[in-house]
Amino acid sequence: MISPLSHVDPSAKIGENVIIHPFAYIDADVEIGDNCEIMPYASVIKGTRMGKHNKVYQGAIIGADPQDFRWKGESTYCHIGDNNIIREYVIINRGIRPTGGTVIGDDCFIAAESHIGHDSVIAGRTVLGNGTMIAGDCKVGKCTILSSGAMLHERSEVGDWVLIKGGCRILGNVPPYVVIAHNPASYYGINAIIMGKHGFTPEQIDDVAKSYRHLYQSGTSVFNALQRIEADVAPSDIRSNIVDFIRNHDMKIVAIPTELE
Repeated sequence: MISPLSHVDPSAKIGENVIIHPFAYIDADVEIGDNCEIMPYASVIKGTRMGKHNKVYQGAIIGADPQDFRWKGESTYCHIGDNNIIREYVIINRGIRPTGGTVIGDDCFIAAESHIGHDSVIAGRTVLGNGTMIAGDCKVGKCTILSSGAMLHERSEVGDWVLIKGGCRILGNVPPYVVIAHNPASYYGINAIIMGKHGFTPEQIDDVAKSYRHLYQSGTSVFNALQRIEADVAPSDIRSNIVDFIRNHDMKIVAIPTELE
């Protein structure tokens, strides 16, 4: 299952039923789990730990050296979960620190020519459209979609079940369940259609809508909006996810006018 025309370092740990096509490159200090497929001209670089059932398409580079002047050649890591599709010419940099590293969860779809910077963490069931750019030390929550050409600046964080429209630039923190669009980034409503298709009840979606009316459409400060959310929306996991995200990020949220922060 490993082509003699590929390069596989003798120290690499390769699982069962792995297919490595001609001209693929597997570096030293690499682990690839069972039932993965590495297509021609794809590279898996040292420090990469890949789970099971992943497919890496032509020209992708997994675990590339980090593009950060703070990295001085230390051994660092890139962790890839299970059941991921990584399309053509994707670049995923490994971390700049000996602990932690870049992390891709399970069941992600990363479209062609996307770039994920050092030490970023992408949770499971996430979709990154063509040409998505994620800088270093970013976080993307589960079941989130970044449409083609979206860009996350360094240390930005996106919550769960978010939709970021194509070409949108994010500098800051995007709370869960919302749709963000345009440049500069603007609140575009809640992610109701996708949530409804994946098991959220009408009551839960209504709680999300009420919460974000207070935050984005009432003209009050973020502090006052949180007070209103807690008074108006019954306690639930939905409410907690919204309120906790905002508080844990010091109430610094994208698309809020500066005078209302």
